[in-house]
Amino acid sequence: FMSKVSTESDSEFDARYKAFFNRKDIDGWECRKAMNDLSGMDLVPDPEIVIAALHACRRLNDYALATRFLETVKDKCGPRVNEIYPYILQEIRPTLTELGIS
Repeated sequence: FMSKVSTESDSEFDARYKAFFNRKDIDGWECRKAMNDLSGMDLVPDPEIVIAALHACRRLNDYALATRFLETVKDKCGPRVNEIYPYILQEIRPTLTELGIS
């Protein structure tokens, strides 16, 4: 069997996940499912996706989920964590401040 080849561009992928997390009617299960799907992929989510996910956590009033997602993002950086994660934090810092996530 051949694996499915995606023709989705990086920007289309980012837009799809941002739109999903930005849904006003997202529930806890859907949010966790999308985060789990992202964690299973061979990528580090773009900061814009992380921001949308954090806002979804805020709408769900789930601080613990936001914290676990940030831990997952950090883990996804792998051996380049000292290069990638500071960049992500730099990009999401205004959102962390806005949402009161320390």
